[in-house]
Amino acid sequence: MIKRFRRPGETKKFYRINDRIFASTLRVLDAEGKQIGVLGKIEALEKARELGLDLVEVAPKASPPVVRIINFNKFLYQEEKKKREEKRKSKGSETKEVRLGPFMDDHDLDVMMRRAREFLTENNKVKMVVKFTGRQMAHPEFGHQIMEKAIGILSDISKVEKERRFEGRNLISMLSPEKKGNKNNAEEENKEISI
Repeated sequence: MIKRFRRPGETKKFYRINDRIFASTLRVLDAEGKQIGVLGKIEALEKARELGLDLVEVAPKASPPVVRIINFNKFLYQEEKKKREEKRKSKGSETKEVRLGPFMDDHDLDVMMRRAREFLTENNKVKMVVKFTGRQMAHPEFGHQIMEKAIGILSDISKVEKERRFEGRNLISMLSPEKKGNKNNAEEENKEISI
């Protein structure tokens, strides 16, 4: 037996169509959303069948319930498309990780900072991790220097959300993108004060 579980926060919307609509009087809309009027259930069903379409209940709690005369499969497709579009637009920020070494060369650091800069411009947070292995733990100051240099390189587009600290053998700091509007406003205020 296969058990199917819904993901948390996932709710499937249920629509009553055609003969499964219970209300006796309905407010009927056509496919474009223009109001046809308040009709009885049987009259609305006949109208939908004449056009070769379905009667779909879109607002069951309204008084009287609102139905649309539309192709049900097309309606479901449009609803799914709207949901995908909203999900794409409301993409929140993610946390991206950039790994550094305590004895990293300048060129390697530049490559990683370009990557981190891309993440920050895409409105993602960046978790900077300096990983120590073996005897490298004897010299944590080199990790602090690398982290300081990295934070300095990205200071124009980011702010430090969590100061650097050790978690086990890793030196960790969190950077978040700085809002561009706030920085410009602060600069303008400073100019006004200095004049």
